[in-house]
Amino acid sequence: MHQNQEGAIERAHRAYRDRLLPALHKGRVPLTVTAWQVPGEPVPYAEAAARAAYEPVQPGDPWGPPWGTTWFHLAGAVPADWASGRTVEAVIDLGFTAAQAGFQAEGLAWSDTGQPLKGVSPRNQAVPLGLLPPGSPVNLLVEAASNPDIGSDWQWHPTPMGDLATAGREPLYRFGGAWLLPIEPAVRALERDWFTLLDLVATLDQADPRRAQIVAALNLATDRLGDLTSADVAAAAEALAPVLQPNAPAAASAHRVIAAGHAHIDSAWFWPIRETRRKCARTFANVLTLMDQDPDFVFAASSAQQYAWVKADYPALYARIKARVAEGRWIPVGGMWVESDNTMPGGEALVRQFVEGTAFFETEFGLHPTVGWLPDCFGYTAALPQILRGAGLDTFVTQKLSWNDTNKMPHSTFHWVGLDGSSVIMHFPPMDNYNSDLGAADLDRAARQNREAGLLDASLALFGYGDGGGGPTLDMVEVGRRKTDLDGSPRVQFGRPEAFFDQARLVAGQLPTWWGELYLEFHRGTFTSQAGTKAGNRRCEHLLREAELWAATAAVRAGFDYPAADLRECWQIVLLHQFHDILPGSSIAWVHREAQATLADVAARLERIIEAALAALAALAPVPDGAPTVAFNASPFTVAGVPPLAAGSEVAAPAGEFIEPHYQAGGPRQFYLLADGQRATFDGAGALISLKGPGGRELIPHGQAAGVPQVFEDRPNRWDAWDIDLAYQRTPVPVTPVSAELGPDGRLEAVYTVGASRITQRWNLAEGGLDLETEVDWHEHQRLLKLAFPVALQADRAAYEIQFGHVWRSTLANTPWEAAQFEVFGHRWVRVEDPAGGLTVANDRVYGHDVKLQAPDPKAGPGGVTLLRETLLRAATFPDPNADQGRFVFHHRLVAGGRLDGIAAGYAVNLPLRRRSGAPVAPLVTLTGDDGVLVETVKLAHDGSGDVVVRLYEALGRPAAARLEPGFAVAGAQRTDLLERALPEQPPRPLELDLGPFQIATLRLQRG
Repeated sequence: MHQNQEGAIERAHRAYRDRLLPALHKGRVPLTVTAWQVPGEPVPYAEAAARAAYEPVQPGDPWGPPWGTTWFHLAGAVPADWASGRTVEAVIDLGFTAAQAGFQAEGLAWSDTGQPLKGVSPRNQAVPLGLLPPGSPVNLLVEAASNPDIGSDWQWHPTPMGDLATAGREPLYRFGGAWLLPIEPAVRALERDWFTLLDLVATLDQADPRRAQIVAALNLATDRLGDLTSADVAAAAEALAPVLQPNAPAAASAHRVIAAGHAHIDSAWFWPIRETRRKCARTFANVLTLMDQDPDFVFAASSAQQYAWVKADYPALYARIKARVAEGRWIPVGGMWVESDNTMPGGEALVRQFVEGTAFFETEFGLHPTVGWLPDCFGYTAALPQILRGAGLDTFVTQKLSWNDTNKMPHSTFHWVGLDGSSVIMHFPPMDNYNSDLGAADLDRAARQNREAGLLDASLALFGYGDGGGGPTLDMVEVGRRKTDLDGSPRVQFGRPEAFFDQARLVAGQLPTWWGELYLEFHRGTFTSQAGTKAGNRRCEHLLREAELWAATAAVRAGFDYPAADLRECWQIVLLHQFHDILPGSSIAWVHREAQATLADVAARLERIIEAALAALAALAPVPDGAPTVAFNASPFTVAGVPPLAAGSEVAAPAGEFIEPHYQAGGPRQFYLLADGQRATFDGAGALISLKGPGGRELIPHGQAAGVPQVFEDRPNRWDAWDIDLAYQRTPVPVTPVSAELGPDGRLEAVYTVGASRITQRWNLAEGGLDLETEVDWHEHQRLLKLAFPVALQADRAAYEIQFGHVWRSTLANTPWEAAQFEVFGHRWVRVEDPAGGLTVANDRVYGHDVKLQAPDPKAGPGGVTLLRETLLRAATFPDPNADQGRFVFHHRLVAGGRLDGIAAGYAVNLPLRRRSGAPVAPLVTLTGDDGVLVETVKLAHDGSGDVVVRLYEALGRPAAARLEPGFAVAGAQRTDLLERALPEQPPRPLELDLGPFQIATLRLQRG
């Protein structure tokens, strides 16, 4: 007989689909179903169980308005004719669609005693009920969420479904039915064997003898299926046995995969935070059920916040989690409060992610995670290795850089060296998937793409439905079990993530090294989308700095009751909203509406804490009415004569004045800002056309203007809120100057319009530079707003502030790596310079920037031009169709001085002086020595001891020596890690600091 492998494979697929899969549901009986639609927000089990107004529901009945909750009551009994001793499960179809799990309807099944049993989702519909004798009653409640499918077709169409206010009330789903099902173990085992082999065949080469063996076995098994009697099933299984383990072991050289169950649960994204709390319960209930079913299954989960939600909302479920953690099969990883964005949070905020996260894990579980865990972030800051190390983590897992659109990362497992020289062992699972199903395609990809093959023939697999949660399923685990030693497949071993890194450490001396940031060549628009959320984050970060500083100062100086619990709660709220789909601006409208309101509430709370602390300090030395005010300076630099971290009298800055000289008819209209012998010149439209730096050097290129708004069409190919495509540069939109006049406050005010939007700029003098306020009334869609600052110098690189330092990035596009960085992130300042000087542009709320050396213009003569642009606003229409609409105010400061002057400007713009009646207040700590060592944080210790904690860092990228001088009685001083734990080796003089470039140091001062 001629062999026809493709025909045999098609025959096996048909038998699987039409005969074997239906056999899994043989003998099922329907349950009686009634339902109650909750009229508003979700209610707890007790309220749902007490309701009497449940209405009958039949398969096909519509249910569930967008974001609604419907409780289904399932009732029935095990049929009398079922054999005793059979395992039974309930199968529930809420009307699931073909969309992926976690992006549509889902539910949580509860027992009639109020215990959460298991989640119900499209590919995981069964709820195990155990061994039930005939006649046993069955009563379940299912809390079903009718969540809309926001864009899982990935077509990026605007949708009203992202907000309760616009989604409507029409039902989204039709109930599919609910049944009791007797489990047939032999049929289930055969189905998994069949699936595993069909799946494997698809990855094998057509000429591979192994493929032919499997196809022949499947063909024979198909012959034997018959009517799927017990004998038929046994005969078919016998036909497959020769090509399954242990009869067909893997090759000795097979790649090894350590498989850890995982459920990437976005703390908000295409659903609001309130829904994430329920997603955690559904997913964790699934995992616990799976642990009951399989003794070898292990699960890794990050994000202390999600555990805290489950502890608060589902205490019985949480108790089971704690037991599995103690057993060692549930592994808390990451050590962070949430899986935050990694590019935009400030340095102290990233530290606090680990402070709060590890404190939770240590308190609740008595363990300290050692594996950093951020599978799905949009780039990784060069500051992270030092922060990981300082928080007690020495390894790190991510996957997202496999999404790069231009260059491929050259390593899978390597040493990642950060800004200061700290390093961690990093792993990119080469299967390029943090939501694996352990299918053959994923495993084959892991083997083929492992960059360290021959040195480390192993990788980590994170398996389970994710993004919207769900986690691993029994089907996935059963497939993994069949591949522990299977010919044609990598070997799969269930294990803890640490088990992989134990293997990596054995060859650590031979692993490659990557220095510096890990820039994601994708999702560049996340540095700008949802400007209101980003502004709230930046403001809260700096208010937290102020609140801790002044509260600690008042506690030491005036006996003020340090509001530790309030501050910690504010930190936790801010940390939650730094999640990698909230702060980046890539969530639905509901999420950002709530985020901006919540951050405004936090800001108000912090203002009250600050005011109370300042009042306590003022009461130390009352002053008469009418006495001069003092200014409180939270910056690490002297500002207007006020020392760092202190309160004192301001020294008036040199007065500046705008003048508008007379001009001849037809001649150019100009404005001049004169101050202290310096002059800035503005054209008749109010744009900066001349700025002299130190020594009189002109910083604005001849014939160009700085601070000018630029607008572009912004229509990325996909991922609207996430992406800025380079093609935006091809479609500029004209911006019309309207007027330029001197305002009543003495500032130069320039007005521009574009489309339905209005841009008003106000220039004035500031200490050390020029201040620019840009007020935007923005009503554009799919447009991008930038401010352009051409600089008359030829800079082949630019400096961008990041956490605890700065990075230099190329301004060229000579290589694909350089060209891909056409939009990058930075924090409070960006700087271009050459050996003769430079210009820093500081900001109060911007994260997206681009700086490029411009092509030479032969008409302009010698000298280069570097174009620095700040990205202010976008207006994506998916997933929020009305993103970034309304009024926004941006503050910039231009500083034509040295690098340290620019760093100071970044602090000053974000930490304005606070003026109050009162006497001067001495700082708690001062620094002497190198002026590049800066105090980032002053607070009382996290453990409530009352010790003062000071965090410093070296800001200029050079070795530095400094001494910390306490301004209060100190009984003892210790160097600590970032978690405020004493370092095992203490220097003899802990207050004397010898820091490396960009090194962070934390000191703990015991009050005398």
